[in-house]
Amino acid sequence: MAILKIARMGHPVLLTRAAPVDDPAAPELRRLVADMVDTLLDADGAGLAAPQVHVPLRLFIFRCRPERLTDSPEDLPTGLGVQVLINPEVEPAGEEVDVAWEGCLSIPGLRGAVPRPARIRYRGLDLEGNRIDRTVTGFHARVVQHEFDHLDGILYPMRMDDFALFGFTDEIARAAHAAAQAPKAGGRDG
Repeated sequence: MAILKIARMGHPVLLTRAAPVDDPAAPELRRLVADMVDTLLDADGAGLAAPQVHVPLRLFIFRCRPERLTDSPEDLPTGLGVQVLINPEVEPAGEEVDVAWEGCLSIPGLRGAVPRPARIRYRGLDLEGNRIDRTVTGFHARVVQHEFDHLDGILYPMRMDDFALFGFTDEIARAAHAAAQAPKAGGRDG
């Protein structure tokens, strides 16, 4: 297996609509997915779309580690494994929208608060050609939508509506820590 080079924001492959996968069982696709898994684990990411590794095909991988999940019963873990979704379709499953922080392996060091549908239904194929059809919420819904966007040439900053909530990860963490340490309004000093 191999660690693949991740395209960064500005590379044209990240701004193009990816082509459908013709044969989910093709040996070269299995090799690509295995290399993508190695790359994802090496980068300690949550998801990785084929265009991010310079392959303009409609597939992505993702994982939902337990510590990232919400209390929602529809925020389904992927266990310790990485899930593959080939030729996916994603649609909102309700009107509610959540805003949460996102990062991206193609935009290293930055984070932004992105509004997305809170509950989605997604469909596609796994590597064996089996149909996948799930309705999910929480982190699971967010990572699937984020990776699906890559297949249509969309990066998360394009979804943002408040650029005051966009910045370097370490600066955002420092500001959050300082806000948590600040005395509460109306409290007594000394």
